[in-house]
Amino acid sequence: MRIKYHCLIIMVFLALSACAGGSFNDLDEFVKESGKGLRGQVDPVPEMEPFKHFVYEAFDIPSPFISRKNEEAQHANNGLQPDLKRRKEVLERYPLESLKMVGSLQQHEIIFALIESPEDTLHRVSVGNYMGQDFGRIADISESEIKLKEIVQDGVNEWTERVSTFMLEDQE
Repeated sequence: MRIKYHCLIIMVFLALSACAGGSFNDLDEFVKESGKGLRGQVDPVPEMEPFKHFVYEAFDIPSPFISRKNEEAQHANNGLQPDLKRRKEVLERYPLESLKMVGSLQQHEIIFALIESPEDTLHRVSVGNYMGQDFGRIADISESEIKLKEIVQDGVNEWTERVSTFMLEDQE
C-alpha cells in the first residue's frame, strides 16, 4: 500500500513539472500584436448644462384633465333628466334595433303607429308613449316614421337629449 502511495505522489510531481517548463512565446507575441492598434485615450465626459428653473404661470388656463363640459354644467344646470320614478311601458324593455314599425293607423285626427316587438306582438303607440331603453318618448308620428326624443347619459354622466327617427319597414 505504501508503494502505491509513493508512486502516486511521484506521478503528480512529474505532471506538475511538465507544465512548468514550457515557453509561452506564441502567447507573448499575441498579446503584443493585439495591443498595437489601441489608443490610450478616453473621450472626456460631456459638459452638463445647469438646471433651468421653470415657473408655472398657467393658473388661469383651464386644466386639460378636467372636462369643460362638467364646469359648464355646474354653472348652468339645464335640469334635463329622465323621470326614473315613472312606471315603464312595455316597449321600453327592448332596444330600438329589435323593434319594427310595420304600419300606421289614423282615428279622427290622431295617428297611431304599429310596432312589432321581438316576440312578434303588435303594439299601438301614439305621441307621448315611450319606446327603447334610452327613455325615448315619441314626439311625432307620420305615416312612414316616428320621431323619438331620447334622454341619454354622455361620458361625464350628464343627461343630453338625442333625436332618433324610426322608419317604416318594407314588407316584402
